Amino acid sequence: MSTLAEMLRTTSDLEPMESEWLHLLAGDWQLVADLSFADLVLWVRGGLDGWRAVAHVRPNTGPMVFYDDIVGRGSTRQRAAMLDNAARQRRIVAAPVPTVREDMSIREDAVPVLCGERVIAVVTRHTNLTGGRTPSRLELTYRDLADSILRMVATGEFPSPSAPTGLRRGAPRVGDGVIHLDPDGVVRYASPNAVSAVHRMGHVGDVMGETLAKVVTDLVAAGERAVDESLAVVVMGRASWRTEVETASATVTMRAIPLTLNGVRTGAMILLRDVSELRRREQELLTKDATIREIHHRVKNNLQTVAALLRLQARRVPQEDARAALDEAVRRVAVIATVHETLSSGFDETVSFDEIALRGLRAVVEVAVREHHVDSRFEGSFGRVRAEDATALAMVISELVQNAIEHGLEDRDGSIVVKVDRRPADGGDELTVSVTDDGAGLPAGFRPGMAGLGTKIVTSFVQDLRGRIRWENTLPHGTKVEFVAKLRPLGGR
Repeated sequence: MSTLAEMLRTTSDLEPMESEWLHLLAGDWQLVADLSFADLVLWVRGGLDGWRAVAHVRPNTGPMVFYDDIVGRGSTRQRAAMLDNAARQRRIVAAPVPTVREDMSIREDAVPVLCGERVIAVVTRHTNLTGGRTPSRLELTYRDLADSILRMVATGEFPSPSAPTGLRRGAPRVGDGVIHLDPDGVVRYASPNAVSAVHRMGHVGDVMGETLAKVVTDLVAAGERAVDESLAVVVMGRASWRTEVETASATVTMRAIPLTLNGVRTGAMILLRDVSELRRREQELLTKDATIREIHHRVKNNLQTVAALLRLQARRVPQEDARAALDEAVRRVAVIATVHETLSSGFDETVSFDEIALRGLRAVVEVAVREHHVDSRFEGSFGRVRAEDATALAMVISELVQNAIEHGLEDRDGSIVVKVDRRPADGGDELTVSVTDDGAGLPAGFRPGMAGLGTKIVTSFVQDLRGRIRWENTLPHGTKVEFVAKLRPLGGR
């Protein structure tokens, strides 16, 4: 299905500002459809049929008229005449008699879309009249509000460019609660959901006939909460804006839509939604994230303390082998601390592992190399990995690089290349990582199961990663160690 932007580009010759006006309208017209209990279709001039449908929205509050999508279709001759009349007369034009479609009696009217001094499109409203019951006060009020907004569309007063698009996303909807204010900010009508939201904020008594600004400010003041600077203009309905009101018992988001007639303000519509439970859950997640980050931070600090104690102990040990073993332990603890340091600065239990791998590679090379030169290079990308996998990966790579320097490049210049390839696989992505040096190669009769502590550590962590590993000599000389690891899915275990 074509987007509105594509339809406008291929169908009409509108100026960029005019196209943007239609995008603003389409971004906000769901509330008009819901208030009208009707389908809305946006038509622009173009094509052989004279008018072409470029956007369509169905109501969430009542039965739809068009089951099939009609975007891209041309208008019928009868409808084209109504569209022409609305555009030429610059006023709302109603079809003289209802039409019958698929056993439905449908009332149609056409609303010109004015941008500046030019009619750039026409909106048709299609209302299903089937049913014949007497409408409730809610329905009558909603339709009156919809008529007010469509009159504003016809005079270029709606949509409001002052309401940023970002504020429209996640805004309260018609079904969440509607309050109709008079020009003085007094409540003319409040839907049942709106009344419930105001009562949950702490108001006792009727809402009708009350000044909404006084009700809300009294509740905020009683709860000793911070007042949003946009609160006054929203609750008085003086500007098209949004605010969030927090009282001692509830949090409600509000959006104001001023209602005007030929530039004179006639009142306002306030959409409001109780978001208390949503904000509570968000706060729980923020608290949980902060707690997890603090835990990682403390683990990192504790590991650094352990490393410092081991370093002090190593200085006091006279035996060279014991001192070397303690130095190895310090390095391994530091690798784990690096992972927790990265986790402590993030917002979830995954990390971008490239930074950890690069820091670990440089640290091992700088510490291990004393009297000769070793180049190190990192190729590919690990991407994001879960914390459980990050520690094991960091340990494996650190040990392999350390072994390459100590045994393969013990007394010579050389290079080490860490290469990684990540591919999707069932149950989680699969990593193939190789550590290659151009040193002396594997000793004769090398067997991983009979090797030193570093090799045993590597083998154990690769098993934790549900992987496999192999060592081989390279030509003309050197060693390549390649392991395959299956990562846990980022969304869970």
